[in-house]
Amino acid sequence: MGTVFNSSEAQLDRDALAALYEETFRNLEEGTITEGHVVALTKDKVIVDIGYKSEGMIPIDQFSSEELQNVKVGDRLQVYIEECEDADGNLVLSKEKADKMKIWEELEKLYKDEKSIEGKIVSRIKGGMMVDIGVKAFLPGSQIDLHPVRDLDGLVGKTFPLKIIKINHRRGNVVVSRRVLLEETRDKKRQTTMAMLKEGQLIQGTVKNITDYGSFIDLGGIDGLLHITDMSWGRVNHPSEMFTIGDKVEVTVLKYDRETGRISLGLKQKSADPWTNVAGKYPVGTRVRGRVVSLTDYGAFIELEPGVEGLVHVSEMSWTHEVRHPSRVVAVGDQVEAAVLNVDPASRKISLGMKQTAPNPWDMIENKYSVGTRIEGKVKSLTDFGAFIGLEEGIDGLIHISDMSWTKHIKHPSELFKKAQKVEAIVLRIDKEKERLSLGFKQLSRDPWDDAIPSRYHVGDSVTGTVSKVADFGIFVELDGDVEGLIHISETGVEPQTKLEEKFKLQDAIVGKIIKVDREERKIALSLRDHQLDLERRQADEYHSTQGGPDQSLGRAAKQSRKRQQSND
Repeated sequence: MGTVFNSSEAQLDRDALAALYEETFRNLEEGTITEGHVVALTKDKVIVDIGYKSEGMIPIDQFSSEELQNVKVGDRLQVYIEECEDADGNLVLSKEKADKMKIWEELEKLYKDEKSIEGKIVSRIKGGMMVDIGVKAFLPGSQIDLHPVRDLDGLVGKTFPLKIIKINHRRGNVVVSRRVLLEETRDKKRQTTMAMLKEGQLIQGTVKNITDYGSFIDLGGIDGLLHITDMSWGRVNHPSEMFTIGDKVEVTVLKYDRETGRISLGLKQKSADPWTNVAGKYPVGTRVRGRVVSLTDYGAFIELEPGVEGLVHVSEMSWTHEVRHPSRVVAVGDQVEAAVLNVDPASRKISLGMKQTAPNPWDMIENKYSVGTRIEGKVKSLTDFGAFIGLEEGIDGLIHISDMSWTKHIKHPSELFKKAQKVEAIVLRIDKEKERLSLGFKQLSRDPWDDAIPSRYHVGDSVTGTVSKVADFGIFVELDGDVEGLIHISETGVEPQTKLEEKFKLQDAIVGKIIKVDREERKIALSLRDHQLDLERRQADEYHSTQGGPDQSLGRAAKQSRKRQQSND
């Protein structure tokens, strides 16, 4: 039997239902999110009941393909109320806006709680990167890493944990940072590392940066300096020879200043100093083999063992060659043999000699080239003071300019010799310690000043020669027998203001009177003036002899010339 309602009860039910609808409508405000359930699915819409007087329509394109495969009638959905009634009186809902509002709520909560969120870098824009964290967010370039990133394009497509540092829902702006999280991680590592760090400790690290003077090692949030001098007991020209950025390395903590936070590290200290027993291992005179590791202008450094190097000075490379640069003899990487010349462990220096591994040719020089020996060689070089003559490989002799001629005044060896010219000479002196061999060219012939010149040239004689040199102080005249005489400027008879080179030319024939023959000084002095006076006197004598009168016309100068001749006689 069915229930029977009287009129008064029916009126009460209608009033209650009206009140319920009124309350429901009051709570459903446009621009808010509410929950509903799916009541139907059509080709282009999903119909949702949110308890309103009519059902709402959501376009199907607001659902992903995966969501469309799973959605079914009866499912509950969070929806956004766009309009309670549009122009046609329909309820307009949006799942897309509801999802975005939910994301913004979550982002604001993460921002408030200072928590991180995963974000995918989607593109590079001016000043930084665009990141997808459910909504588009901006990652400034300065907030990407602890250090500047060169290849920003290489980050596109990668996902990183990020922290929201600024958010504005109304404007739709979100700014995120990766650096903040990296700094937090670094600071935690630093605190842990600093708490357990102590001098003398072995610790693992990563090469973070390389400079000319060393490498910076990341020990875990804090960096230490491994100086180039603490990398190896041997020679390190540049830290890049030993490390590249990212290398893992175990080092020793040499010094840790907790106030400044500075940490000095060492790598060579992990092994014993090889110089502690160098003196016993490499005594003076020992022959050693090693590898050329470095060249300088003054020599070559030879590695005898890891951490121990010796220097072969350029002067110790060859007995026979004047080595101007070590590269003429050896190259980096060559294996060479040398003799230990000196060991100084305190200064960490070993002096080596390469030439000492071969016989010294100067030890046999006295037997081969005794004093007085006549030799033959080629002119190797000319200097202002003499000519170097090559006798054999590495043995040169010097003909000094004073030993080139008995009779001529030689200003430069080029007057007699040319480079590569074959010449003979006499061995004059041997200095084995200084490795010098003195030769003489004039000694090939007898000294004409012993008898030939004094017997041939006498004071008062008039002689003919040719001008060989003109100097400020006089004229050199070449006489017969390859002998030179000097006419001093005071004996030329030229006016003081006249320059000699204007009056006398090379190879000019000239007649002068010998006024001095000095055997000790090896000089013959001539006078043009006296010769001219003698000529005038003879002419005067001849004239008066024809006239029968005395020699009344001799001047004072002629008389003085006659007196000087008589005194020399």
